[in-house]
Amino acid sequence: MHTPSGTSLPAVPAALAPVLPSRYGLPGTRAGTLDALGPLEPPAPGAGIRLKSDTLPGLESVSPGDEDSVWLYDALLGPHSADIVRYLSLARSTGGPVLDLGSGAGRLAVPFARHGFAVEAVDRDGPALERLESWARRIGPQVAELVVTTRADLTELRLDGDYRLALLAGAMVSAVPPRARPRLLREIASHLGAGGALALDYTAHQVPGLIAEPQRTWAFQVPRFDGIDEWVVARQVFDLRSMSERITYYSARTGKLSTERVVLTTDKWIVDGAHLAAELHSAGLHIEGRRRHRIDERTESVLLVCRPDD
Repeated sequence: MHTPSGTSLPAVPAALAPVLPSRYGLPGTRAGTLDALGPLEPPAPGAGIRLKSDTLPGLESVSPGDEDSVWLYDALLGPHSADIVRYLSLARSTGGPVLDLGSGAGRLAVPFARHGFAVEAVDRDGPALERLESWARRIGPQVAELVVTTRADLTELRLDGDYRLALLAGAMVSAVPPRARPRLLREIASHLGAGGALALDYTAHQVPGLIAEPQRTWAFQVPRFDGIDEWVVARQVFDLRSMSERITYYSARTGKLSTERVVLTTDKWIVDGAHLAAELHSAGLHIEGRRRHRIDERTESVLLVCRPDD
């Protein structure tokens, strides 16, 4: 279900080509904008939605296909994700060691190590783990010494240590096939120490909304500080028969001399909150806290903090 691609396109399909920001609406306008603080006007079905940088969607199950696509991967999973602060706050209450599952290139693992937490970063993508290690070394030995990397597929995960905090961040749980999820949750629960916690987030969709609008298109501008103008237009397609979704990101970055275009695709599973709660219970975990963040009128991001049963 995970289909990385990093194919450079001579041109983005016209229907999805990045356009002037005014089409999607700017903060403070009335042009179908969904601001991070709430909708001004709900967009028409299929219309573009402009997302602010603290709610950028992730490429959790995508590995960069080549060096040319690394920039987009980093932008979407990079330092503009607000969940880093929330997870750090949780870590201060649980202590370490921390288990970062689906760590990618270290957007959580390296900040955790910089704050003094021992971290085991697990990912199936070897090059991403190498970039994580390189980033930690550049900061200094005091950070690099706190990070251990493990290359493994979450569907076949076998843990050795005990942890105070385990993370399935960036909607990583939606990258795990439903058939493999119960075993993964049991494995995590069996390695949480006393007072430990599992924190995970996922995107919750209303099924009637998926039926009414199985395809969606949205756009956002990637925050940059190097003079590059970068826009991404994405198409999201849901398949209710398989309870899966595919997101294709069409991206264009324009500098002084040229414009580069890239397409990346990620496949995920649609997470049913009730089924997930039952799987957590079966794994010996109970949901201690739940935080919801409204994305649009049919979709919200859900953060769960789970503790082992006594």
